[in-house]
Amino acid sequence: MIAAPGPVPVPPDQLPPQTSAGLATLYPFVLPRGYVDEQGLVHRDGVMRLATARDEILTQGDPRVAQNPAYLTVLLLAKTITRIGQRQNVDTLVVENLFASDLAFLQDLYRRINAEGHTEADVACPSCGHQFVVDIAGDAKGES
Repeated sequence: MIAAPGPVPVPPDQLPPQTSAGLATLYPFVLPRGYVDEQGLVHRDGVMRLATARDEILTQGDPRVAQNPAYLTVLLLAKTITRIGQRQNVDTLVVENLFASDLAFLQDLYRRINAEGHTEADVACPSCGHQFVVDIAGDAKGES
C-alpha cells in the first residue's frame, strides 16, 4: 500500500470564508501532461482547494453555463485551483488551455476531494490482479 500525503495546511490569509485554521483545505497535485504557458514553459505541479458552497452556487448562475452546461467544470476549476507551477493566477483561460487529459484528471480530483474527502483510489494490477491504493493527486514530480 502506498502512503498518500495528507492535505497541506492552509495559511490563515488563504482560508476560504468560514473555515477554521485547524482545517486543512489544500491538496497538491501533479498534472499528467502539464499546463503550457505563453512562454512555452510546462507547469505540472499545483494545488487545489476545497470548494465552498458559494463556489458551487455562483458558478451555476454564470451566463456561460446557461449557454453551455459543460463550462461549469471550467469555472469551478478556475475558482478552486490556487496554483499551477509558479502561476498563482489561475483563471478560466488557463483552464481552457489545459490538455484534455489534464482537465479530466482535475475534474476527478475535484470530485474526490469535494465529494469523497480524499484523493486515494483503489486499483488493481491488470496483469496479476493485486489490489492496492494510490494517491491520484501524486506526491512527487512525475507521479500521478
